Amino acid sequence: MAILIDAAIWPAHDRLWCHMVSDASLDELHAFAVLLGVPERGFEGDHYDIPEQLRAAAIAAGAVEVTSRELVYALYEAGMRPRPGQRQK
Repeated sequence: MAILIDAAIWPAHDRLWCHMVSDASLDELHAFAVLLGVPERGFEGDHYDIPEQLRAAAIAAGAVEVTSRELVYALYEAGMRPRPGQRQK
């Protein structure tokens, strides 16, 4: 079980953002977010949007740096995000 974080390359609200997920469960993800002091409003269904300024703290607390592609595949493998062909229409 791991918390994964991608690069802060996503611009919004005059900052850069990254995504943080769990490869195992939403409970693990929410607990890690609480540890970092991330507000609940940062949760986006299967991940948290994390500002660039908080990324280093997440890594210091144990988050593993991965590519955005690896992060999405981890969500697929954990069953927390349906693959494109499995989405309900």
